[in-house]
Amino acid sequence: MIKIAAVGGEIRAALLAWYDAHRRDLPWRAAAAETPDPYRVWLSEVMLQQTRVETVRPYYERWLERFPTLESLAEAPRDEVMKAWEGLGYYSRARNFHRAVREVAESYGGTVPSEPEAFRALPGVGRYTAGAVMSIAYGREAPLVDGNVRRVFARWMDAPDPRDAELWSLAGALVPGPRPGDLNQALMELGATVCTPRSPRCGACPVAQWCAARAAGTQEQRPARRVAKPLPHEDTAVAVVRHASRLLLVRRRPGVRLGGMWGFPGAVRRPDEAVGAAAARAVHEGVGLDVQTMDPLGVVEHTFTHVRVTYRAIWCEVQGGEPAALGYDAWVWAARDELDRYALPSAQKKLAALATETSLFSP
Repeated sequence: MIKIAAVGGEIRAALLAWYDAHRRDLPWRAAAAETPDPYRVWLSEVMLQQTRVETVRPYYERWLERFPTLESLAEAPRDEVMKAWEGLGYYSRARNFHRAVREVAESYGGTVPSEPEAFRALPGVGRYTAGAVMSIAYGREAPLVDGNVRRVFARWMDAPDPRDAELWSLAGALVPGPRPGDLNQALMELGATVCTPRSPRCGACPVAQWCAARAAGTQEQRPARRVAKPLPHEDTAVAVVRHASRLLLVRRRPGVRLGGMWGFPGAVRRPDEAVGAAAARAVHEGVGLDVQTMDPLGVVEHTFTHVRVTYRAIWCEVQGGEPAALGYDAWVWAARDELDRYALPSAQKKLAALATETSLFSP
C-alpha cells in the first residue's frame, strides 16, 4: 500500500514531469500558457463519460462549431441539442448538461460556478465531474476517480477489488499541491496510455517504483476483471406508420430511456403477444391512433448498457383517430427528406433506413 504521506511529493513530481513530456494533444486541453475555459472543460468531461477519446473528438469539435459558448447552448432548443448529440449515446448526459447550462445562465450570469458545492448541485454533476472541472478549470485541489484512475490505484495498492472509499482517499491525499488539474489529468493519461487494462507498459511508467502490483508481478490481474452478468432481453414491436407519404415519429419524454430523442412508436411485447398486436397497442397508447398492421419491415438488434433489445418493425396504416401526445412528448408526420432533421438514436436510424429504402414506402 502506498504511503502518500511519505512519498506523495515524489509521486506528484514524477507524474507531472511525465505528463509535461508525454501528454496527448487533445482539442479540449488548454496549452501550458492558456487559461482553461470552464465550459469547454465541462463539455469534454461530460462527453468522455463511458466514451472513448477517439469517438468524442469529432463530436466535441462539431459541438463547439454549433455551440461555441455556454450562452449559445443555453439559448438553443432541446431538439437542436439532442440532434448535435445524436449517435454519441447515453443521452441523459446531453439532457442534464443542457439543463445545467441553462441554470448557470439564469442563476450565475453565464459563468460556471467555481465553488465545488454550487457546481455539484447542478443537474447531472457527480463527484467525478465536479473533481475534473474544479481542478482543471479552476485549479482547485479536488480529487477524481474514473475507470483509468481506479486501475492505476488498484495496481499501486495491488488490490483485486479496491473499495471506492480507498480510491477516493488516495486521490484526495495525492491531489493537494501545485497544478492539481494537471495532476488529475496525468493520472487519467497514465491509465489511458501506459497503465492499460491489458499488457501495461510498466517500463514506461514514471511511478513504477511505487507500484505494489508490479513488485508482486500481479499487474495483469489488477484490478480483478468483473464477470459480466447476462443482459436482460426485450423483444420490442415497432410501428412504422405511414400516412400520405409521411412517417409517424414520436419524441420520448425526459426521464425514460432515450428521453428527448425521436423515433418510431414501440412497445415491449407481452408474453405470447404478436408483433402486430404490440405495434398497434404502441400507436394507440402512444398517440391515440388506430392502425392496421401490414407487412413486416425488418429486425434491428441493439445493446444498451443494461439491456439487449430486438426491434421488430412492421408497417402500419392509419385507420382512424386524431394523433395526440399521450404516451410521448411530441409527435410529427415526417417526409422522407425530413427525417434527418430529427435526433434519432442509432437503432432508430437503422429502422428509418429500412423504411425509406424499401419499395413499400412511396415518396
